[in-house]
Amino acid sequence: MAPSPTVSPALTAEEISALTSEVRALAAERNALILAHNYQVPEVQDAADYVGDSLGLSRRAADVDADVIAFCGVHFMAETASILSPQKTVLIPDLDAGCSLADSITPEQLTAWQAKYPGAVTVMYVNTTAEIKALTDYCVTSSNAVKVVEHIFAEHGPDTPILFGPDMWLGAYVEKEVGRSLHVWDGECHVHAGIRPDDITTMRAEHPDADFLIHPECGCSTQVMEYVAAGDIATEGVHMLSTGGMLDYAKEHAGQGGTAIMATETGMLHQLRMAAPDVDFVAANERASCKYMKMITLPKLRDCLRDLSGEVKVDPALVERARVPIERMVAIG
Repeated sequence: MAPSPTVSPALTAEEISALTSEVRALAAERNALILAHNYQVPEVQDAADYVGDSLGLSRRAADVDADVIAFCGVHFMAETASILSPQKTVLIPDLDAGCSLADSITPEQLTAWQAKYPGAVTVMYVNTTAEIKALTDYCVTSSNAVKVVEHIFAEHGPDTPILFGPDMWLGAYVEKEVGRSLHVWDGECHVHAGIRPDDITTMRAEHPDADFLIHPECGCSTQVMEYVAAGDIATEGVHMLSTGGMLDYAKEHAGQGGTAIMATETGMLHQLRMAAPDVDFVAANERASCKYMKMITLPKLRDCLRDLSGEVKVDPALVERARVPIERMVAIG
């Protein structure tokens, strides 16, 4: 498991401005591209060249001209960038920024699971280590998991057994969308799992006319789907979305006002509010903050660019095998 992180002190506006200027100057000097996930702290997002979800970041990492990629996210994301661009120098501002979901399955566990289902196609969330990817047939993100599984059934036959992991909530959502059972690993993201059905019940009472933007990894996702099935929530008001999909929602609703309840990590609020300032975006659970994502700070980003520290390099023996499922994911879209 990743070590418990310490909380960094808040920066003043003056410190943020000075550090941002320093970061941008160092990025130019190093010919570096700064990538940041939507869950990063606002000042890191603002300093980045590109902010996005796992799929968008994977695509950008696979097609860059920069010499250096500074990845503001968690460790498996920097590993993915290194797999896709092994000739680049990939840095992460804090090497200890781990992921509870990636930690929920080991190569030994996956190998044993595969042995129980010979001939099954293995589909793993991109939120996994390089070792897991090297044992995988297809990677997915929350934005394309359904599309990838549908592709597998179309290519390999509708009765193809699929091992899906490690997130059980995303697996349940995919099963519902494709109308078929999968073998789903019993793993979860501690942040998304902490957004519970009671949070949705409370927010429904406080904001009866609000739309719901629900990340498929959330522990509340099944409850929301049951509300829809029972007619308690209008279908048109519920959107099961990746973080990239949430941002598309914000752009489409800019200027329309209203309220939207967002069920994902709270860092996403920054991008949503910039895209649609007139929409009141409210977190389903204000405590849904990933401590590992928040380990990345502007001072650490400055230091890694200045010192070229925190390099993430994947074992060459794994790179070729790990690249295959990622490239399949990116190609399917």
